Amino acid sequence: MKRLRTQLSITPVEYRRQRCKSAAGATLPGVYACGVSPPAKRVTIREVADAAGVSPAAVSYALRGIQVSEETQERVRKVADELGYEANPIARALASGRTGMVGILGPSLEDLWQQRLVAEAGRCLLAHDRYALILDAGGDPLRQRALATQLRDQQVDGLILSPVDPSDEFWSEIAESLAVVSIGDALPGRSAAGEVLFDNRSGVRCALEHLHALGHRRIAVLRPPGSPTNDRPAEVYVGSEADRLELDVSVVSARYELQEATEVARAVLTAEHRPSAVFCFSDSIAYGVYAAARELELKIPGDLSVIGYDDHPVSILLAPPLTSFSWDAERLVEVAVGMVLAAIDGHPRRRRRVVIEPALRERASTARRRR
Repeated sequence: MKRLRTQLSITPVEYRRQRCKSAAGATLPGVYACGVSPPAKRVTIREVADAAGVSPAAVSYALRGIQVSEETQERVRKVADELGYEANPIARALASGRTGMVGILGPSLEDLWQQRLVAEAGRCLLAHDRYALILDAGGDPLRQRALATQLRDQQVDGLILSPVDPSDEFWSEIAESLAVVSIGDALPGRSAAGEVLFDNRSGVRCALEHLHALGHRRIAVLRPPGSPTNDRPAEVYVGSEADRLELDVSVVSARYELQEATEVARAVLTAEHRPSAVFCFSDSIAYGVYAAARELELKIPGDLSVIGYDDHPVSILLAPPLTSFSWDAERLVEVAVGMVLAAIDGHPRRRRRVVIEPALRERASTARRRR
């Protein structure tokens, strides 16, 4: 085989240090004709003012679009762009009383659906020139309270919250001093700026009716950790629907992490009275059921039917693909971000509660129970 040789030719580049001029004819500090600039300190508002031929106060007004003519605004913005001027975020926050930051506080980022939701919310906020400060409660309600307090004390403009314990009166206290929008569950009182809720009654009813129609009567429900069962509407609905359909249902707490979810599922599937179906309140937990079933050589759906609850994109790639529920995550994020931004701007929406309906995505992980 012939070996190819490549000769690399390097031509020295001479950097000319001739100063460039702005559109207003002023010399631009730190900008040279070759287009390459050595590291420089942050451009100040005084330098913009000198280059534009106006006062620093006029620069501040022009960049905010107030108290000066449109011609001055245009000239100042053009010079600021040419200089690469960026407003000091601390000074801007002191002047406006806002930080441009919105906290996002979820129950656990071990949950893949929560990861996806937070990422989409961050992108949506950025499109509105706001920045997301994302914190993870790790499934601990006390930790989530502490993090919410920290966000408030750091003066974020608003908070998008998925509560670990939605019944905690603490959220009413936080909402009195901060624009709070809750995702998933309603908060106590009426102080929240908005609530984007899941129609859990419909979701639970649909899941259990689906399994009932396939002949399943003994069903395990795996729920995420957090508040006691009687504090969360979705879990309350499990009991009422089980009674209505005459199902033998056991509710077990399982964490989102794959290893821990697998351990819980293994215990459920090796119990004396093994369920013929498992309904999981998170697709991440359902992945643990798949792992445990594989270890125990149980076939899905032949020996065990499995339903998830949030239709994560990975779920369709499983073997077999997981039956789950879609909650229109894109609309959910748009509504939640819109609510919190409206409240921050002092124009809270009149419709403060939006309910997202679930849509069953029936796939190959559920089948008729074997006799």
